[in-house]
Formats: sequence, structure tokens, C-alpha cells
Amino acid sequence: MGLFDKVKALIGKNTDKVEDGIDTAADAVADKVGDEHADKVETAAEKAKDVVEDLAEED
Repeated sequence: MGLFDKVKALIGKNTDKVEDGIDTAADAVADKVGDEHADKVETAAEKAKDVVEDLAEED
């Protein structure tokens, strides 16, 4: 099992925790950049969560 397969397996088992981490990181970034870029931060977080969900489904 390669590293990528191990990461996919971990994400599959911990999808909620990974998505919570993405939300936490997005909140921290949004606090730093302010309202001007909040929509871009939110869009990036949603795309990251989509990738996590796709990886979890593949496992």
C-alpha cells in the first residue's frame, strides 16, 4: 500500500474530522484577510471538502 492509498484510507475513516479541520483553517484565514476575501476563502474551503469527499468515496 502506497502513501497515497494510506492517506485515502485515513481520510475515509476520518472525513468529518478532516472537514472540521478545513473549516477551522478557513476561519483562521478569513480572520486574517478580512471580509474583502471571505468569499474566496469559503469557496476554497468548499472545494477542499469536495476533494476530501471524493477521496473518501474512492476508498
